This record gives sequence, structure tokens and C-alpha cells, in this order.
Amino acid sequence: MKKENAICFKKGMQHGIPISLGYLAVSFTLGIAAKNAGMTAFQATLTSMLVNASAGQFAGFNLVAAQASYLEMALMILVTNARYLLMSCALSQKLSPDTKFYHRLLIGFDVTDEIFGVSMAYPGKLNPFYTYGVIVVALPGWALGTCFGVLCGNVLPANVVSALSVGLYGMFLAIIIPPARKNKIIACLIVISMLASFLFAKLPVLSSISSGMRIIILTVVISGIAAVLFPVSEEDKEPTT
Repeated sequence: MKKENAICFKKGMQHGIPISLGYLAVSFTLGIAAKNAGMTAFQATLTSMLVNASAGQFAGFNLVAAQASYLEMALMILVTNARYLLMSCALSQKLSPDTKFYHRLLIGFDVTDEIFGVSMAYPGKLNPFYTYGVIVVALPGWALGTCFGVLCGNVLPANVVSALSVGLYGMFLAIIIPPARKNKIIACLIVISMLASFLFAKLPVLSSISSGMRIIILTVVISGIAAVLFPVSEEDKEPTT
């Protein structure tokens, strides 16, 4: 069992490298926001080590700059990061029923869009040590990028800093394209999700909803419809190797 955990941990570290590189680039802009809020490099880096959430941290730093109250900050970050509750629920179903509580707790500490994506793509039941391997590599990349952003972010031109964030979109494509090529239903759902997300962002009434809440609504509705129309049997969830 220990050997299997070590193999999964190593595999997770390998898959965490591109995520870490993407985080390093994207969190650079986060460091600039932290600096503008009057935070030191240590404070910003510590924040990224404890709260690995781009939208939540951006909202938090803006509230710090605005000298908002703790209650306002707590409520804003709760709404902004609410989608991670859904991701955690989905990951709990991916884990074996015999998985210890502390494993679930540790995984829940760092549920991000990218770590969630690769963890859900893991064949069969998720071995917690795979996700640990991803986190061990990805989280320092996020924290270091934030630190570099505070230290030297304002030195780079704005267009260069903006271009760095493109790497994260490439990482998302690397996550969704392989399963989409193997399954037409998944491919269709991805296209539908993209179109629905675009409409939510452009339509007058729907665009007023926060981005985090839009993600929650779309996730629940689309995944719920897909689960009813295209149910997956337990046999299909197991690895075919």
C-alpha cells in the first residue's frame, strides 16, 4: 500500500508541474494587487499559502485596500469562493468510502479549479496521495508568483503582466481536451457550458450576478441535467487498464 501511495504521489507531482508554472505566472498579478493594498511580500506570500484562490484573494486584497471590515471581507470571500463547496462535494464522491477523514480534510484545504480538474480525471477512485503530490508542487508556485509580484511586479509593463495569465487558459485546455476527444457527450457538454457561460456574462440581468455565483448556477444546472440524461454506471467509473 505504501508503494502504491508513493507511486501516486510521484505521479501527482509530475502532473502538478504545469499547474505550478501556470500559477507562477497568474499569481504575479495577484502580488501586484497585494502591493497596491499595502501588504508586504511576506504577508502576501503567507496569504497565498493559506488561501489558494485567485478570485477570493483579489477580492480580499481590494477590500483590504478599501479598509473594509472583517465581516464584509468574510462575506465577500464566502460568496466568491462558494464554487469550491461544489467541487469538494464532487471530490468526496471520487474518493473511496474507506478514505479516512483526515485525508478528506487535507484535500479540502487546497481545492482549486485546476487541482480539482486533474483529481477528477484520475482513473477510478482517487488516491489522496495523488492530490497531495499535485498540491505539494502547485501551491509553492502560487505563493512564489505572489511574492515575485509584490517585489518586482510594477517593474514589468502592464501588457507583459497581462500576457502571463494566458498560460492558465492553456492549462484548462489541457485538462478538458483529452476526455472530450474520447467522449462526444463530454465534448457537447463542454461546448454547452462555454456558450451558457458567455450568455450569462453578456445578458443584462444575468451579467449582474457575481462570477462565482454564475459558476455555481451553471455547474448545478448543467451537471444535473447531464446526470439525468446521461447517467454513468459504477462499472464505467472504474479504470479500464
